[in-house]
Amino acid sequence: MIPRYLVNFDLEELPTMDCDLVVVGSGVAGLSTALRAARRFRVALVTKTTLTATATKFAQGGIASALGADDSPELHFRDTVEAGKGLCEEDAVWVLVREGPRRITELIEEVGAHFDTTDGHLDLTMEGGHSRRRVAHAQGDATGSEIEACLIRRLIYNKRLQILEDYFAVDVVTHEDRCLGLLAMDTDTGTLHYLRAPAVVLATGGMGQLYSVTTNPEICTGDGVAMALRAGAEVADVEFLQFHPTALHIPENPRWLISEALRGEGAVLVDHRGRRIMRGVHPLEDLAPRDVVVNEMVRVMRELDRDHLFLDATGIPAETLKARFPSIYRHCLEAGLDITQSPIPVSPAAHYMSGGVVTDLRGRTKVAGLYACGEVACTGVHGANRLASNSLLEGLVFSWRIMEDLEVTLARREDLHSRVPSIGYRRKRHHVPVDIALLRRSLQQAMQDGVGFRRSRESLTEAARFLGKNRRVLDASYLSPAGFEVQNMILLAGLMVRAALLRKESRGCHFRVDFPGEAEFWRRHIVFREGEDGLSWELRPVGSLTGSGYPWWEED
Repeated sequence: MIPRYLVNFDLEELPTMDCDLVVVGSGVAGLSTALRAARRFRVALVTKTTLTATATKFAQGGIASALGADDSPELHFRDTVEAGKGLCEEDAVWVLVREGPRRITELIEEVGAHFDTTDGHLDLTMEGGHSRRRVAHAQGDATGSEIEACLIRRLIYNKRLQILEDYFAVDVVTHEDRCLGLLAMDTDTGTLHYLRAPAVVLATGGMGQLYSVTTNPEICTGDGVAMALRAGAEVADVEFLQFHPTALHIPENPRWLISEALRGEGAVLVDHRGRRIMRGVHPLEDLAPRDVVVNEMVRVMRELDRDHLFLDATGIPAETLKARFPSIYRHCLEAGLDITQSPIPVSPAAHYMSGGVVTDLRGRTKVAGLYACGEVACTGVHGANRLASNSLLEGLVFSWRIMEDLEVTLARREDLHSRVPSIGYRRKRHHVPVDIALLRRSLQQAMQDGVGFRRSRESLTEAARFLGKNRRVLDASYLSPAGFEVQNMILLAGLMVRAALLRKESRGCHFRVDFPGEAEFWRRHIVFREGEDGLSWELRPVGSLTGSGYPWWEED
């Protein structure tokens, strides 16, 4: 059984801030939720470092939606479900593809986002797994940065919004399975605060930092998923950590992402002899879904005993390449690579968690008042493998749905602050003499080696052995975010290893070399929950994960 909270506390002794809603995270999901919520409610926006230190900022490719004259939600639905390899929740996918165009229109007309256009029409590009050019982009390859900047500009002067930068979200406070707010630490002073609110929205992003090679910034340690699990929410599909095929293969952390849109404009993957590796592998060749591309890249690299391949963009006119992908061109040039003249060294890197905190179609979790949105959530949209550029769209669509729900539910709980019980938590904690930075690096390497794209019973067992040796860290007492992060990372790594061992097949992002084919039996979700008897898991069939909803809003 894992400890309920990472710290001991007494709410009566903590500095307290009252608000209507706490939003944790400042990526597209968190900012979108806070922007809409602050029109009516008192909102605290908690961010681990600065507002702009997010994965959203580095989202290059764009945002996918059925915006072209030759496109439709039905086609977008088909591509999403096909990429998801039989595990997508179709109700959730319909929500995404049908409501997506409206959310993008609002982003342009109400928030002021500027997307690239040609002759007055959105300039749409192609990415892997898509059957149409439907990916809108901004500043060439800086879409996430443009969206984030526009949302922040709209938010920053709102008097109903309190922005708490450099605050580490430690745990969700609950009583009788109802959310009562958030424990957060001011990292400048080390002071623990209680943000008292009837609702909390987790928008903390992903967990790519569990791996030594990742495109995710250093803040992406899965804190939101760990907090939600400790609070009693369900977590599903965590074996489906997506690896992006083309990260720049130079020693930097995080790895610089080479957008899939580059292949959409004509770049091709080649080996050291210049041979195109995707030709004849899939009908879409270099624009096949990411799991297919990564699998072939790994196979070829092992066959050639190499640790990287190349993305050749020299067939694209130099001026077009510089204008369309200015960030990629500039970053590569700083690394000594002129991508207009020579191929780009690339290799796969941990990129996106398709699973996470289970929510219904309104973003509600199993815990009353606790919501999740964006990469931290498992809406069922992505199934076993996310379709390229569906992530920003998911954050926009489901943040809007969360606020649609909160506008009703918060109005019913105006007296909650007067009913908050005095809560304290005490647990005997052990001193664990360990170098936190070294443990983090060791964990990342153990996950990279044992729970990478290609896995086996032997590699997973070795990772489980490492985690077992270090599980005592979960019972330790730490007073800094670095310690909390490692505790969250060990907890989540354990879930991922367990799920990967359980799933005896290969599907989407999860490839078992000892079970190389898909099995109809495993067309199910692996769902975890921490309860009075410890961690438990169950299998749920596709169609039952999120569609039925959590009916806690009717229990008042």
